[in-house]
Amino acid sequence: MTLAADITPIPLSLIDIDLDAAAAGFGDAFARTGFAVVSDHGIDQGLIDAAMAATKAFFALPEAVKQRYVVPGGGGQRGLTPFGIEAAKGEAKADLKEFWHVGRTLPPGHAYRAVMPDNLWPDEVPEFRAAVGALYAALDAAGNRMLRAIAVHLGLPADFFVDPVRDGNSVLRLLHYPPVKPESLGDAAGAIRAGAHEDINVITLLLGAEEAGLQLLDKTGQWRSIDAPPGSLVCNVGDMLQRLTGHRLPSTTHRVVNPAPERMGVARYSTPFFLHFRPDYLIRTLPGGPRDEPPITADDYLRERLREIKLL
Repeated sequence: MTLAADITPIPLSLIDIDLDAAAAGFGDAFARTGFAVVSDHGIDQGLIDAAMAATKAFFALPEAVKQRYVVPGGGGQRGLTPFGIEAAKGEAKADLKEFWHVGRTLPPGHAYRAVMPDNLWPDEVPEFRAAVGALYAALDAAGNRMLRAIAVHLGLPADFFVDPVRDGNSVLRLLHYPPVKPESLGDAAGAIRAGAHEDINVITLLLGAEEAGLQLLDKTGQWRSIDAPPGSLVCNVGDMLQRLTGHRLPSTTHRVVNPAPERMGVARYSTPFFLHFRPDYLIRTLPGGPRDEPPITADDYLRERLREIKLL
């Protein structure tokens, strides 16, 4: 039996009511575990349901249709990354998942268009663009609120992250983990839904963690389940924030394990939002952390990591 992580849900609305209290609560959770569970996040359930319905409609399409939305050489930045492609760093077996990426829409002539490509939208699901685009915007706004608390926890001005994430290369991932059928895995036998990994970005906001399987690795080396109440967000620190803070805030290893036997026939869907810095932001370690690393731009760091997980 896997023990549960000690993470008490914190309302996102606390940031607007008592920023210092929010900073203390989120700061404690992140410093201890790298994760926080967020209640009262303010994202309308109807909006979430519409995006999830569109997501399920896309993944239910025939494989030949879905393959039209794979971008060769695109590093999975936009459109579909098919089943069995992405692997956790250092893992020989690919994860048991497929996913779709939506990024920020930039106007013509924007300086970042060279590294942030246009989105793809599946013609076969007409409601997809509006529903998923609305979820992207809502999670982007929630993430920016979260960064205010993180900044105060770090002893920085509350608006410290406003410029670093302005027009950031943030990505919404629509994840589909198909039912697990051990007898048909073949060469993928022994693989899990998402191998042990850390996220590349600044923070991740995850909807859809109510279905069991998400686990974090605590500081003693024990895997612990993340029990997210219905309607909550799970938020975790990514490698870019860990690097910026000199490891004051840890980017914690996590995974998604295969379901219990009675749930193997059930697909799992989730929608992590990977909040990123703008591509040209120089990640320079802040004073006060236990480690100091050389400065690197957010885009150079992202590409370095994408090569490690076999997307580039």
